[in-house]
Amino acid sequence: MENPAIKVISYQVGHQPWFEKFNRDWIEKFFWMEPVDFEVLQNPDEHIISSGGFIFMGLYDNELAGTVALKYVSPGIYEFTKMAVDEKFQGKKIGKELSVAAISKAKLLQAKKIVLYSNTKLISAIALYRKLGFVEIDLDGTYKRSDIKMELLLSQQ
Repeated sequence: MENPAIKVISYQVGHQPWFEKFNRDWIEKFFWMEPVDFEVLQNPDEHIISSGGFIFMGLYDNELAGTVALKYVSPGIYEFTKMAVDEKFQGKKIGKELSVAAISKAKLLQAKKIVLYSNTKLISAIALYRKLGFVEIDLDGTYKRSDIKMELLLSQQ
C-alpha cells in the first residue's frame, strides 16, 4: 500500500448499495445501463460471489470510496469487472490499490489469466490497465459498450 489512507477490504452484503452506486454513477456518466448491469449490481452475491468470484471495496480515510470485482469465468480465468471509484476520491490511487488487491487474489487462486472489457474513451482506466501489465486482445461481444478487451497473463508475473 503506497498510501496509508487507502485500505482494501473484502465485500460484505451491506456494501451492495455502495457497489451499485459507484458503478451506476460512472456507467450513467459515460454510457447507459445494460440489463446485465442491473442484475449484477443489484445481486452481486448471486452473480459474482456465489459462482466463485470476489468483490473488494476500497476505503479512503475509512470512507467507502470504490470497488472492483473478480468474476469467475472458467478454471484458471477470472474477469476483472465492475471497477469504480467515487468521483470525489478519483486521482488518489484507489483504483490502483483495488487492482493490485484483485490481481493478488487471482494469483492466490492460481488463476492463469485475468480478462477485462472496457472502452477506449476511459483513457485513465486503460492507462492503469496497461501499467498493470494488461495487453489488448481480440474483442468478443460480451458487452455492447465495450470496444476493447484486455488480458493479464499471471503465469508471467
